[in-house]
Amino acid sequence: MKEYVLSVDQSTQGTKAMIFGPDGRMLSRADLPHRQIINDRGWVEHDPEEIWKNTLQVIRNALEKAGVSKEDLAVMGISNQRETSVCWRRETGVPVYNAIVWQCARGAEICAELEARGLAETIRQRTGLPLSPYFPAAKLAWIFRHVEGAREAAARGKICVGTIDSWLVYKLTKGLRHQTDFSNASRTQLFNIRELRWDEELLRIFEIDPSCMPAVTDSDGDYGETDLDGWLDTPIPIRGVLGDSHGALFGQGCLRPGMIKATYGTGSSVMMNIGEQPIFSDTGVVTSLAWKIGGKIQYVLEGNINYTGAVITWLVKDVQLVDHPGKTEALALAANPADTTYLVPAFSGLGAPYWRSEAKALLCGMTRTTGKNEIVRAALNCIAYQITDIVQAMAEGSGTPVAELRVDGGPTRNAYLMQFQSDLMNIPVRIPEAEELSGIGAAYAAGLAAGLYDESVFDRLSRKEYRPAMSEAERQKLHQGWRDAIRMVCG
Repeated sequence: MKEYVLSVDQSTQGTKAMIFGPDGRMLSRADLPHRQIINDRGWVEHDPEEIWKNTLQVIRNALEKAGVSKEDLAVMGISNQRETSVCWRRETGVPVYNAIVWQCARGAEICAELEARGLAETIRQRTGLPLSPYFPAAKLAWIFRHVEGAREAAARGKICVGTIDSWLVYKLTKGLRHQTDFSNASRTQLFNIRELRWDEELLRIFEIDPSCMPAVTDSDGDYGETDLDGWLDTPIPIRGVLGDSHGALFGQGCLRPGMIKATYGTGSSVMMNIGEQPIFSDTGVVTSLAWKIGGKIQYVLEGNINYTGAVITWLVKDVQLVDHPGKTEALALAANPADTTYLVPAFSGLGAPYWRSEAKALLCGMTRTTGKNEIVRAALNCIAYQITDIVQAMAEGSGTPVAELRVDGGPTRNAYLMQFQSDLMNIPVRIPEAEELSGIGAAYAAGLAAGLYDESVFDRLSRKEYRPAMSEAERQKLHQGWRDAIRMVCG
């Protein structure tokens, strides 16, 4: 009997494949990195073809690790880095340009033009998102403005655009399906989250031909079948597609209003389930769709941070203060408790809740005794400060107090960071034993859709808990120092 679930999580740094057994537990994981193509202007790109090849390879590797026959696969799910944008030729599947990564702010000039035309509020009211180069609309507009022949081909119906999920679905189905799900669509700045459709006026504003857009499908809907580029003798259905942060929210079991999670990846997404009606907040967080699953739409408040795990990568690869991310915990614990160093990691601007795309990074508050330990600790602390600011904005915007924070991602292995996060927010932080919550969420969505799982699957994650142990006076003092540092950056 076919009873194994394949999940692919296509993230910023690499591509992962996971195999899940009949009880919903992960049996294996395999991953491969892909190149980060960065130029001297700070533009960030990925090669879509490299991602596709890596996807096929990690699937084979994960099956081999699990000792599962490819013939026993029942269904496939996909989670993906959401705002990264791809444009390819409909007939050949050849990209017209590299994928423009969510971190890339090259669309800032386009956004400034639209801001000057007084369109920012119209865009926010329809999409729930502030006008920003962070989102795909400006990235795709940049491609059509600057890549020779792209606009003309789009006018002839020859171009497909989408986020990475759309690219993979297209490739997996050999060009038969051009689809995305509601969660990814809601992050494009082109989707009307009130009317649940591509917004024709916004497509005109960003000068994107409507024929380029993927069909929007339920997150547990039908995305066709795949034989994994001819590797499988019998194709399997693709039945779960979610943006990575939405996948993590689903995998964490945050299915009820008021439940909140933070994913610590290259950047971070903090997400609060707000139920079946949207709430539009002026506190610096955005409104998106959580998913459409079981025929039911749910909304979220969300805040996105450009640099969290990437700050640790910066410590290792760029300034070379440490030679492995795992060493940051011990260095932070050894730092001078009285040191007042703060790092504001605005390496490519600041996301929520500050929204300053022009901001530059800042290291401040150092004294003559500040050394490696103190700078490493400031780098870890800035992750917790940013997430705390977003959670507080969500609690204010929704009128719902936050009882606990469910977290996932690689940096959650850092005990110093997790304890500081709990101390700073003054609530428990709960970490599931399994790390790959985005992929788990896509697997659960696919498994539920295929009838392999029921909702008891969410109860199978064991969790570690950190509880606050910091005095209120110390908490306020530290957070005030962070706010002062943010003011230096933002003015």
